[in-house]
Amino acid sequence: MKLTNRSKHLEKKPMTLAERAYLPAILTGMGITLKHFFSKKATIRYPEELRPIAPTFRGLHVLKRDEAGRERCTACGLCAVACPAEAITMVAGERKKGEQNLYREEKYAVSYEINMLRCIFCGLCEEACPKAAIYLQADKMAPPRFERDEFIYGKDRLVEPVDPNARSKRGIQLTAEQAEALARRMAGIE
Repeated sequence: MKLTNRSKHLEKKPMTLAERAYLPAILTGMGITLKHFFSKKATIRYPEELRPIAPTFRGLHVLKRDEAGRERCTACGLCAVACPAEAITMVAGERKKGEQNLYREEKYAVSYEINMLRCIFCGLCEEACPKAAIYLQADKMAPPRFERDEFIYGKDRLVEPVDPNARSKRGIQLTAEQAEALARRMAGIE
């Protein structure tokens, strides 16, 4: 069944010798190649050169400490549940007597691992944490590695250093006086 009587008749023109040899198509392709050959390169030499980082960049994870130097993470598992890539795994444990200066709550993460190969750096773990224990640093990128098992970050790489001067720029912001007081308190001087 036809909907209309209109039809368009096309005449097939014979191809010229140049068109049969694909000469115009080859010259067009070579022109595009030469244009890109002399344009500015988009590649950077990564470890030596760094791209400018946006203010909203989400980099390496860090498990934060509180003002007294104790780990904030209570192993509630909300970050692992919120992770769409299922990159976070943890094992919870009970705090023992005498560990009050190490862990903030009675429950803490005995092991906390993030598989950086699976992580998509979306920041949902940071948003889900009720204790503000995990942050994605805006000033550090994941370094290049050669082995797959080097991309599984445990507490040894994730927990923020005790030294207040080595802390990340994001998260807890200490004044110079607070940093000195914390350093003295952790050294046992006070």
